[in-house]
Amino acid sequence: MYEQVSHALLNDILDAFSHRFRREDLRHFYTRLGANFYAIHSLFGHLYGHRQDFKEQTVRLTERLARAYIERPAALKALDMAREADHNWFLDQQWVGMALYADGFAGNLPGLIERLPYLQELGVNMVHVMPILRCPQGASDGGYAVSDFRDIDPRMGTVEDVRALGARMREHGMLLTLDVVVNHTSDEHEWACRARAGERAFQDFYYTFPNRDVPDMFEANLPEIFPETAPGNFTWNAEMQRWVMTVFNDYQWDLNYANPAVFIEMLDIILFWINQGADIIRLDAVAFLWKKIGTTSQNEHEAHLILQLMKDCCQVVAPGPLFIAEAIVSPSEIIKYFGEDAVIAKECEIAYNATFMALLWDAVATKNAKLLNQGIQSLPHKLDRATWLNYVRCHDDIGLGFDDADIRASDYDPYHHRRFLIDWFTGVYEGSPGRGRPFGVNPKTGDARISGALASLAGLEAALEDGDQQRIDQAVDLILTLHAMILSFGGIPLIWYGDELGTLNDDSFLEDVNKACDNRWVHRPRIDWQRAERRHQPGTVEQRIFDGLRQLIEVRKHTPAFADFNNRELIEVANPHLFVFLRTHPTLQGGSVVVAANFDANPQFLDLDVLNQRGLFRQGQIEDLITGESPALFNNRMVIPPFQFYWLTNQRARAQL
Repeated sequence: MYEQVSHALLNDILDAFSHRFRREDLRHFYTRLGANFYAIHSLFGHLYGHRQDFKEQTVRLTERLARAYIERPAALKALDMAREADHNWFLDQQWVGMALYADGFAGNLPGLIERLPYLQELGVNMVHVMPILRCPQGASDGGYAVSDFRDIDPRMGTVEDVRALGARMREHGMLLTLDVVVNHTSDEHEWACRARAGERAFQDFYYTFPNRDVPDMFEANLPEIFPETAPGNFTWNAEMQRWVMTVFNDYQWDLNYANPAVFIEMLDIILFWINQGADIIRLDAVAFLWKKIGTTSQNEHEAHLILQLMKDCCQVVAPGPLFIAEAIVSPSEIIKYFGEDAVIAKECEIAYNATFMALLWDAVATKNAKLLNQGIQSLPHKLDRATWLNYVRCHDDIGLGFDDADIRASDYDPYHHRRFLIDWFTGVYEGSPGRGRPFGVNPKTGDARISGALASLAGLEAALEDGDQQRIDQAVDLILTLHAMILSFGGIPLIWYGDELGTLNDDSFLEDVNKACDNRWVHRPRIDWQRAERRHQPGTVEQRIFDGLRQLIEVRKHTPAFADFNNRELIEVANPHLFVFLRTHPTLQGGSVVVAANFDANPQFLDLDVLNQRGLFRQGQIEDLITGESPALFNNRMVIPPFQFYWLTNQRARAQL
């Protein structure tokens, strides 16, 4: 779009660049800058146009973009060009991710490079390396309290090791995902240290106040993220003699994005890691980016403008990499992080589907899919050229942020149902096999979240303790069924490391004084590679889960209907224990797949009339994509065994896949 003010400024900037960067080849940079500058200028102006130094800051921002483009390696620029030509590349069903802590998985980054064949054996081709940036050892929040955004923890390796990892992964067609913590820094970051020393410019990087007047106004509406360990949202700093906003922990200082210098610095950090070889950047805590008195300071409109601006700026330098929005919020809010009032994603291309994850766990505890089916109906449709990140477990706790209206529509009381789920997964409820831990307990409200490894929450740990083979078999079936759901739902499935082997709760964190007070470390394991070798021994739990998951991944990659083009339709069935949905392909005729899962401990039946009425399976014999066999049928009803699933097609369609 042509607009006189922005283009006059752009002409001035380009005139200056023609002298400053005249020896550089900036053709593609100029093309992308011209295409995006109106949006960049408009967004930057909306956020900072009231400032007297607006033009100066705009020039500074554009110069940072040019320098980042010049520093971008030629191989990565070529990859940008290829992804521009194939702009829907990440919607393909071939992508399967794993999130891991490098030290817990392989010791360090060189060790991770050596373990890449293991990931390829499983079928994983996208790796999210959990935070590796330099943090204080005693106050790191699992890597999310960063003291240096441009250097990594020396125990993990070096920045050169990051580049080597990225290069090796690209050789094998794998994607590298890295974190940038955009909401806050450690109180030991250089900016915080200079703020404490009295430098006003760096005090303006944060929210600091001389007395409680403003903090108390904020506190009237701000929730507490960690009420057990970090109550309140402000911390008194005696050295600076000021109150500092610390929403997460007292050692994590919230950044002030009302200051354009903060935006420019954080954008430059994102571009730095993109230039080291990151294909995807996970933006941590994006819901908290803009603070406003009288609100919860979450999901504010300006936070979305900041993300749009970050995306537009990165499109100029490197259009190939993607953004993940780490925003664990309600479905009506999470959908906005793709971009409001848009057709294609203009903020983050990927967002965590925390709602789907929590709904799956509800089905596990209740042994029915009532709330799962109801909640999926309330999940908004995503934008084109955007996708979900679907997961069963991750580094964080399990929150129970279901919509109360959905809970009531499923004939539950919201408070008592959440209480039941907490008790079930922590083993308090009579007969429960759950071995989770309550996390983030709020003594004022009784709210809590849940920590625990997938296998321990799903009953495998308890079954192994009792030596009950039937329950072991059911737990293995349930683990594979949960993974089958995230592999077929639509989006990029993200496996948590260790879950592919049935790894149980790891209590060794209690021996580390820096971790003992945070029970989320119970599901952040150190992989026992001797135990991992049992995946080659037929009949072991490790072999059954690993090979079962490997087969699921292989079938997914060869099933075009599992690509993510808003091509999923929930199928309502009379049996409350079943979760059934249809996946189709926008161009491949007859390539439909019906996904049907039974969350009950007893066999359940699916009435095929429901499918036949939709024109499904009228021709050809029904077949399960995993086994290649026909499920058991009786009187036009299909039997689904306990805690198991089918990926159903017909033989004619299978021949086309």
